[in-house]
Amino acid sequence: MGRLNKQLDPTQTGIEAEKLESELRKRIVGQDEAIDQIINIYQTNLAGMSSPGRPIGNFLFMGPTGSGKTRLVEALAESLVGDSRAVIKIDCAEFQHSHEIAKLIGSPPGYLGHRETHPLLSQEVLNQYHTERLKVSFVLFDEIEKASDALWNLLLGILDKATLTLGDNRRVDFSRALIFMTSNLGAAEMGSILRPNLGFGAGEAERQYSSGIVDGKLVDKVARAGMEAARRKFSPEFMNRIDKTVVFKALGAPELRKILGLELNMVQQRIFTQANGSPFVFSLTDAAKEYLLSEGTDMKYGARHLKRAIERHLVHPLSNLIATEQVRGGDLLRVDYEPGQSRLTFFKDAEDMPAYTMFQMAGATTAPLQGSLAASAVTEIPRAANGKATRR
Repeated sequence: MGRLNKQLDPTQTGIEAEKLESELRKRIVGQDEAIDQIINIYQTNLAGMSSPGRPIGNFLFMGPTGSGKTRLVEALAESLVGDSRAVIKIDCAEFQHSHEIAKLIGSPPGYLGHRETHPLLSQEVLNQYHTERLKVSFVLFDEIEKASDALWNLLLGILDKATLTLGDNRRVDFSRALIFMTSNLGAAEMGSILRPNLGFGAGEAERQYSSGIVDGKLVDKVARAGMEAARRKFSPEFMNRIDKTVVFKALGAPELRKILGLELNMVQQRIFTQANGSPFVFSLTDAAKEYLLSEGTDMKYGARHLKRAIERHLVHPLSNLIATEQVRGGDLLRVDYEPGQSRLTFFKDAEDMPAYTMFQMAGATTAPLQGSLAASAVTEIPRAANGKATRR
């Protein structure tokens, strides 16, 4: 056997991890560190090197509202099992009193109605999205700082030993689960760092934040503020059970512009899969996009404010057009902005387009699609008579 002196590259990831990273970066904007931490844990699990007797990974996501903490967990489930509903969401605000823990683990025998109490964290619930290829569960504890003492005690056992005992003494195994906890702790302090009202550095910090190009010192300062808020609230025994703590960055104008494109693609996919079986295609002019950005940009609320603006100014008018049959299957709509009316305007530019043409116009970002359009991808929309688009 020859002696080798070949240098290896431990930073390289496998094909499966690279695919997951690519999918997450398509769906999530501006949170590269959080994606990197998830990929590291996932790669460790694929290699069979996860710690035995513990969950695959315990994550604490901190940061301001609307920065993508919950969305990242949903995107992970979409990428791995194809369904964001695979995430078991526990809203800790609903468990601020000790007796409410029965909703999670069920009532013990002898209590009235204990047989009718179906625990939210049973083994069947954890395993419902397992496949032969991938056996991973996703559990999200939202707003963890609002949890009651009873929930904290349960959570400490799950994070450390990957087990939970239900009210009827059945044990639940969390060793194949990814545990995520989100918190808005420190959001005010982080916001004051990025948008200071006083001081010589106020203008520079505001400029960096608005441009989306924040230097390393400011990023580290924001991260430290988040970590200090976590240490003030959470006990050392809890923090010691966390594998990765990530402070999400507040979203600036460049990130919101990218998110607008993702959200518009999701609206188009919603039209393809729902829309009462009458899929159509829409496109926005640059003026319309700028209007949505201006209406949906509020740095305090992040991407959620932009989503509300899209629902209010785009989705609701489109719904009215569908309900009144002004738009039908196979149509092409152009959405513009009229400054004089201070609202979006809608025009029909073509009709009777075949399904494959709409696929091409919508672009690859909305594929693979499900539902009515996917089923008719090899045929034309029933309304089409000659398969030709008619310009008006």
